[in-house]
Amino acid sequence: MDGMILPILAAIIGIAVGFLIAKAMEKAKGKKLLNSTKSEAATILKVAKIDAEAVKKDKILQAKEKFIELKSEHEKVILSREKKISDVEKRIRDRESQVASEVDKNKRLNKSLEQKENDFNKKLDFVENKESELEVMHKRNVDMLEQISGLSADEAKVELVTSLKDEAKSEAMAFVQTSVEEAKLTAEQEARKIVLGTIQRVGVEQAVENCVSVFNLESDDVKGRIIGREGRNIRAIEAATGVEIIVDDTPDAIILSCFDPIRREVARLSLHKLVTDGRIHPARIEEVVSKTEKQITQEIIEVGKRTVIDLGIHGLHPELIKAVGRMKYRSSYGQNLLQHSREVANLCGIMAAEMGLNSKVAKRAGLLHDIGKVPDTESELPHALLGMQWAEKYGEKPDVCNAIGAHHDEIEMKSLISPIVQVCDAISGARPGARRQVLDSYIQRLKDLEDIAFGFPGVQKAYAIQAGRELRVMVESGKVNDTKAAELSFSISQKIQNDMTYPGQVKVTVIRETRAVNVAK
Repeated sequence: MDGMILPILAAIIGIAVGFLIAKAMEKAKGKKLLNSTKSEAATILKVAKIDAEAVKKDKILQAKEKFIELKSEHEKVILSREKKISDVEKRIRDRESQVASEVDKNKRLNKSLEQKENDFNKKLDFVENKESELEVMHKRNVDMLEQISGLSADEAKVELVTSLKDEAKSEAMAFVQTSVEEAKLTAEQEARKIVLGTIQRVGVEQAVENCVSVFNLESDDVKGRIIGREGRNIRAIEAATGVEIIVDDTPDAIILSCFDPIRREVARLSLHKLVTDGRIHPARIEEVVSKTEKQITQEIIEVGKRTVIDLGIHGLHPELIKAVGRMKYRSSYGQNLLQHSREVANLCGIMAAEMGLNSKVAKRAGLLHDIGKVPDTESELPHALLGMQWAEKYGEKPDVCNAIGAHHDEIEMKSLISPIVQVCDAISGARPGARRQVLDSYIQRLKDLEDIAFGFPGVQKAYAIQAGRELRVMVESGKVNDTKAAELSFSISQKIQNDMTYPGQVKVTVIRETRAVNVAK
C-alpha cells in the first residue's frame, strides 16, 4: 500500500511541476506578446496622429476655400444690390430734373400763352373793326351795283343760281352719259355673253294661262246624260269637284270653269271616265271623282320626284316635292309655273357655276323660289314670304330660304345666291314669248309710256314701239338743243323707272332734226 502511494505522489508532483513550468512559459510568452502589441499600438497611434494632422489640414484648407467662395458670392450680391439702388436713385434724380424742367417750361409757356392771348385779342379787335368797315363798303358796293344793273341783290342771286344750276345739270348729264357709255363698253359685252349663253342652253315649252278647260264630246247627246234628270248629275259633279260646268250651244263641247287648275284637271279626267264608262249617276260620280283625286295626288308626287331627279337635287322634304309637283297645274302670266321653275333652276345653276358659287344650292333655290304660289290653303302673305316660311319649316338652308324670300325684294338679300335667283327669275319671265299679258294692261302700258314723254317740254311726238321695249321721242329742234336732248333722254328714262312697272327694260331714244325748207316758184 505504501509502495503504491509513493509512485502516485511522484506522478502528481511531476504533473504539478510540469504544470508550473508550462504556466511559467505561457506567462513569459504572454509578456512577450504584450510587449509586441504595445509597440504595434504605439506605431498605429503614431501613424493615426500623422494621418489626423493631414486630414485636419485638408479640412481647414477646404473650409478656408469655401469661406472665400461664399464671401465672394456675398460681395457680388451686395454689389448688384448697390448697383440697382444706384440706378434707381439715378432714375429718380433724372425724373426730378425732368419734372423741374417741365415745370419751368410750363411756366414759360403760360407766359407765352398770355402774351399770345393779348396779341390775339388785339388782332380780334382789329378784325372786328375791319369787318364792320367791310360791311359798310359791301353795302355801298351792292347799292351801286343795283343802281347800275337795275336788279336787286336777291334777283341777281336767283339769276346766278339758275344759270349755275343749268350749267351744273348739263355737265352732270354729260358726265353721267360718259360714265354709262364707259360702263357699257367694259361690262355689257361680258354680261350679254353670260346671259345669252344661259338662255341658249335652256328652252321650255310655253303654256297659256286659262281659267277654263274645254271638254270635247262625241255628240251633243252626251250633254243630256251629263246634266241628268232635273240636273242632278251636273250638280253632283260640281259639288264633288268644285268646278262650274257650263253647257251651252257650243257643238260637241262643254266648258269647265274654275280658278284652280288641279280641280279642273280632276273634273276633266272624271268626266272622261264617266262618259267612256257610260254610267253617270251621283253615286258613280262620287266614286270616280274620289279615285281621280287620288290619281292626281299620286301624279303630283311623281312629277315632283321626277323634276328633282332631273335637276340633280337631293334630300328635298316630301312636302316640298309635292309642292313642286303642284306647280305643273299652275301658270303665271301664261307661263307654266313648273316649267318656269325648272328654267330658273337651270339658269341659276349655270350662272352660279360661271361665278364660282355652289351650283347645287343655286339650283335648289331656283326650283323652290315660287312654291308660295301653290299653297294648300289661302294665305294673305306674298308668295315669296310664304315660300320662305315653307322652306324654313321643312329644313332648307338659310341661303336657300333667303333667296326664296328676297327674289321680289320683300326682305333683304343676305347671300350671293339671292340676286342670282332674282336675275334668273326676271330672265325667265321677261324673255320674248315667255309670258302672255292681258291686252288691256298691255295697251295701257304703251299709253303710259307715251304720256310720260309728252309730260316734258319740247316733245313733239312720242311712239312706244317693239312691244313697249323702246320709246322714241321726237322733239322740236328750236326748243331742244343737242345737250338738252341727252338730258331729256335721261330724265324720261328715270321717270319711267320710278313711276312704272314693266318687264325687262325700256330704251328711250330722243330724235332731234333740223330742216331747212324753201319753195322754188
